[in-house]
Amino acid sequence: MRDRVFGFVLGTGRCGSTLVQEIVARHRDVGFVSNVEDRLGAVPSIGRWNGSLYRRLPPAWTEKGRVRFAPTEGYRVLERAVSPVLSMPPHDLTAEDATPSLAARFRTFFESRAAAQGTPVFLHKFTGWPRAGFVAAALTGTRFVHVIRDGRAVASSWLRMPWWRGDRGPEGWHFGPLPEAYAEEWAASGHSQVVLAGLAWKLLLDAFDVAQAATSDRPWLVLRYEDVVAEPERSMREVLHFLGLDWDSYFASQLGRFHFDGSRLDAYRNDLAPADLAQLDKVLAGHLERHGYPAVG
Repeated sequence: MRDRVFGFVLGTGRCGSTLVQEIVARHRDVGFVSNVEDRLGAVPSIGRWNGSLYRRLPPAWTEKGRVRFAPTEGYRVLERAVSPVLSMPPHDLTAEDATPSLAARFRTFFESRAAAQGTPVFLHKFTGWPRAGFVAAALTGTRFVHVIRDGRAVASSWLRMPWWRGDRGPEGWHFGPLPEAYAEEWAASGHSQVVLAGLAWKLLLDAFDVAQAATSDRPWLVLRYEDVVAEPERSMREVLHFLGLDWDSYFASQLGRFHFDGSRLDAYRNDLAPADLAQLDKVLAGHLERHGYPAVG
C-alpha cells in the first residue's frame, strides 16, 4: 500500500475552501471527519462509513445551509481529543507550538481515523490562521491546498457573519493585535469596519506566506476560488493530481452534482459603499495585485 496522504485545505474563511473540501471528499479514495463525529464525539471506527454515506446520500441531505451530513473542520471533536488551542488560536500555530504531547494527540486523532476509513488520502480543512507549521511538525505525509479569494469579497462576507468580532476592534477580535503598519492604515480609515475586515484578510495572507516558507519541504498548491467557479473540472483535476488521486468517471459524476454560479463573484461592488470600496482598494492593492485581482478603479 502506498504511503497515506493527509491533505489539508486551508483558507481565510469565506474563501471557497468548504466548496473545495466537499468536492474532493466525493472521491472514493478520500476520507474525512464528519459533522456527526464533531457533534456526537463518535469513536473513529464509526467514521469508517463517512465517505460511502456522503457520496450515496441524495443532494438534499448534504447541501450547505440546512441540516445535513458533510465533511467538517471538526473543532468540537478536536477540542475534546486534542486541545482547544486548535479551534481559534490568537496567532498562527507553528512547529514551536507542537509540543510532544500535543503533537502526539493530533497525530493519533488523524492517523486513527484515516486507518479506520482505509483511504489513501485523508482530507481536512482549517480556516483562519494556516496552522500549517503545527500540522507539518505533528503529521507526516501532509500536503496543503491554499484556497484564496478576492480580499474585498472576503471582507464583505465577513461583515455579515454572526461570528465576526471586528466590532470589538483588534483588542477583542479573532486575530490578535494588528502590526504597526496595519494599525496605522486602520486609524487613517477612521477605524472603518470594512477596512478592518480587509486588514484581517491581508494579515492572514501574510501568515500564509510565512507558513508556506516555513514548510517548504511539504507540497503546497495555491488555488483561487474564482478559478474553481469558472473552470471547475480543470481546477479539480489539478487538485486531484496534487493529492495523488485519479480522475475517473465516478468522480466526474459527483462533480456534476455541484452548481457553480459566478454571478456573485464581484457582488461586493454593490454590497459595499463606493467610499468603503475605494478604501479597500487602496489598503489591499499590493496583496490583490500579487494574486491577480484587479482594482475596481
